[in-house]
Amino acid sequence: MDEVQQIYDNLAQELHRGTLVISVLLVLKKEEYGYSIVKYLQQKKIDIEQNTLYPLLRRLEKQRLLQSNWDVSQTRPRKYYKISIMGEKVLKKLLEKWRGLNNAIDTIIKEEK
Repeated sequence: MDEVQQIYDNLAQELHRGTLVISVLLVLKKEEYGYSIVKYLQQKKIDIEQNTLYPLLRRLEKQRLLQSNWDVSQTRPRKYYKISIMGEKVLKKLLEKWRGLNNAIDTIIKEEK
């Protein structure tokens, strides 16, 4: 792998990691379980592995941005997650920040043309 590709890969990974919290919080406006979150995000071309998602879900739950409950009514118990009221407030602020940064970057790109 050449140096440019290696640098790109590292920076792209950082950028991707930074968008996962917003993506997960948006998906969890309705109750979902882990595997369904992975599948939905992958359908939207947002790659996320289960071994990345579950620690993220635990961290967001610990921060009280998510709430969860176990469904044991089926053969296989599933833990369902949903954004909490605090999570909604944080998501709103994150989306404002995201939109502001996106607009600023778009402005810079247009000025460069």
